[in-house]
Amino acid sequence: MPESSPEQPERLTFEQDLATVEQALRDLKQRHTQVLQDQQRQAELGDRRERIYQIPNYRAIPELRTELQQIEAQLGELEVNLESRLFSWSSLKRPFWQIVRFGGLGFVLGWGLAYATLRSPQLPPPPPLPSNESAP
Repeated sequence: MPESSPEQPERLTFEQDLATVEQALRDLKQRHTQVLQDQQRQAELGDRRERIYQIPNYRAIPELRTELQQIEAQLGELEVNLESRLFSWSSLKRPFWQIVRFGGLGFVLGWGLAYATLRSPQLPPPPPLPSNESAP
């Protein structure tokens, strides 16, 4: 039987961690590419919307009104997509639980110290008594 070295489990966990980091990097690159494409599409749609607004009596032309409604809908979808790409609730999991953990720990320690202090308060030492000796 081959002996397993102590380096073997460390190597496996390192390789697993490395694979996780590589996957996260691929996901980040993919999200970045999608954000860039969405921003470009948003700019194109915004330009087209402005060109439609510059056409005199664009509201009287049904095709332009329909196109404008479609552009507005697509811009709304892109805005939501871009915001959700930049902000996700899962990115707040760790900070949230750290706040709960350390805030709760601070709260418990504060109450414990207050309880201990109020239970056995230490009075300040009494002031020295004035001496009745008269100087001649």
